[in-house]
Amino acid sequence: MLRVLLLTLTLLAGLAQAAPHTIMQRPISLVTEQGTLHGTLLRPQSDQPLPVALLIAGSGPTDRDGNNPAGGHNDSLKRLAQALAKHGIASVRYDKRGIAASRAATPDERDLSVEQYVADVAAWGQLLKADPDFSRLILIGHSEGALIASLAAPAAGADALISIAGSSRPIDQVLREQLHYRLPPKLLGQSHRLLDSLLAGQPSDAVPDELHVLFRPSVQPYLISLFRHDPSAAFARVQIPALIVQGSHDIQVGVADAEALQAVKPDAQLAIIEGMNHVLRIVPLDLKAQLASYDNPRLPLARLLTERLAGFIEETGTAPASSAAQTGR
Repeated sequence: MLRVLLLTLTLLAGLAQAAPHTIMQRPISLVTEQGTLHGTLLRPQSDQPLPVALLIAGSGPTDRDGNNPAGGHNDSLKRLAQALAKHGIASVRYDKRGIAASRAATPDERDLSVEQYVADVAAWGQLLKADPDFSRLILIGHSEGALIASLAAPAAGADALISIAGSSRPIDQVLREQLHYRLPPKLLGQSHRLLDSLLAGQPSDAVPDELHVLFRPSVQPYLISLFRHDPSAAFARVQIPALIVQGSHDIQVGVADAEALQAVKPDAQLAIIEGMNHVLRIVPLDLKAQLASYDNPRLPLARLLTERLAGFIEETGTAPASSAAQTGR
């Protein structure tokens, strides 16, 4: 009889753990001096304060869901928010100023800067930290958003930080590497001259038509602000628990970047997700399959990604900040 009772209790405990959370979704906004930023809050139903993750999108006109008019519709951040909610973690994802529903906040991209994006993350963080519904704030930055998260963490009052597919190198170096394999010699030389000029803080109107998308004059002020920052140096200054997540099949950012980030912050945890690419899916190292995944929201997220994030968030909510880091693949 005791054996049956124990088995029954075990079964009930398993069912309780598997029970889906009732998830509330509602709009959320942040009023700034330059205009209002708009986002989405997902919050599992709970009588207790929950940890909340602020999801910070990557470069360009990437919206709150992780979609980019030029880079495809894959819903990477939307799916990540939904996955976190199933683990009892609330989240806020938002359209950056100048993008989608937040376009009116900064309609001219000439007025965008990394510093303004950092100030926005800090303001979102302060808003969420003041909300009694939330117990802790975790910044989750994807790609360029990882740099923004690192820079904003102190002012946001973040309790932990997660870098997903974040570069360790200054972004002008990343661009040089990417363009080296994509441009013919003449255009490659012109791109290097443009990068040198922007790195020196000097905009240029001499942009060939073939390079206009990347170096158009209206985006150059933002690039100048971006090139001022070193992702490794920013990450090294982070004083809170941190997790570095990198996919082994990411064709934009490599495992070497993740390892370099951990080298400058040895107490950070490192998780290499085998087979995961830049849009957080398990995709073979085949260019056609990779590009197709950027425009396929039906592909499931890498399962180990959300498990690793949820485990880190739970662990940092119970362990002292000085706990030793764990590294694993």
